[in-house]
Amino acid sequence: MQQKQDSQGGKPSSILGKAHPALKAFMCGSLSGTCSTLLFQPLDLVKTRLQTLQNIMKPGAPKVGMMTVLVQVIRTETFLGLWKGVSPSFVRCIPGVGIYFSTFYSLKQHYFQEGRAPNAGEAVLLGAGARAVAGVCMLPVTVIKTRFESGRYNYVSVLGALKSVCETEGPRALFSGLTATLLRDAPFSGIYVMFYSQAKRSLPPEVSSSPYAPLGNFGCGVMAGVLASVVTQPADVVKTHIQVSPSHWTTKDAIRYIYMEHGLRGFFRGAVPRSLRRTLMAAMAWTVYEQLMARMGLKS
Repeated sequence: MQQKQDSQGGKPSSILGKAHPALKAFMCGSLSGTCSTLLFQPLDLVKTRLQTLQNIMKPGAPKVGMMTVLVQVIRTETFLGLWKGVSPSFVRCIPGVGIYFSTFYSLKQHYFQEGRAPNAGEAVLLGAGARAVAGVCMLPVTVIKTRFESGRYNYVSVLGALKSVCETEGPRALFSGLTATLLRDAPFSGIYVMFYSQAKRSLPPEVSSSPYAPLGNFGCGVMAGVLASVVTQPADVVKTHIQVSPSHWTTKDAIRYIYMEHGLRGFFRGAVPRSLRRTLMAAMAWTVYEQLMARMGLKS
């Protein structure tokens, strides 16, 4: 009786069951991105504030760290101020993570048929390729998101911010930091997928097939995320400076500025909150994505 109702009534489950596998991967990725973005947005905001903090203190002054910025935001902007920029984060991550996972799934199905698992080098190319596609597609929203979080712009909405940037700086500004973004996101995803897939493969069979498999996958994701975050941190700092600046900085301009103002340590400013956020967000996104794909009967 239930099956008849589903087939005649056009239930969502029936429609979803007939959807293309790549569309299913998109939906699973979008849902996983929604959960992780909402939870870890405060870490992203603190990271952006640390990276854009002007060095106006005298030599020997106390170092401004993650907790200092966290307390300052809560005091001046209330606790909910930690979620400033969550709107563009949603606009960016919900379709962005969906594009990433659907591209990843499509590439994997096309180049690795018959269930063959990619080796370490192939995993790097697979992850980097999928992230490059998603990064380019969502770059305008990434620029707006970074500016929201910096606290330097008084944008009211995502659409209003897009309109303001186009009118005052030109559409080109919405693609500022493209090189730095790709240098950050493509290697991050490539390294992450490589370590994540290799770590999962090394799990004992009794863990992989047990109810604790999601926990094991999450642990593999945390390890992979830490390694990928450290390697790509300098590119993230450069990207932030380019996108926050109202002038058209080049990658070389941003690198020179960061080095002259802060030295080599400046390229790792905000590393702790970014590593926490990217690691936990990626681990959660992959864990949720794989569980949802398994429920749909698809191999992720």
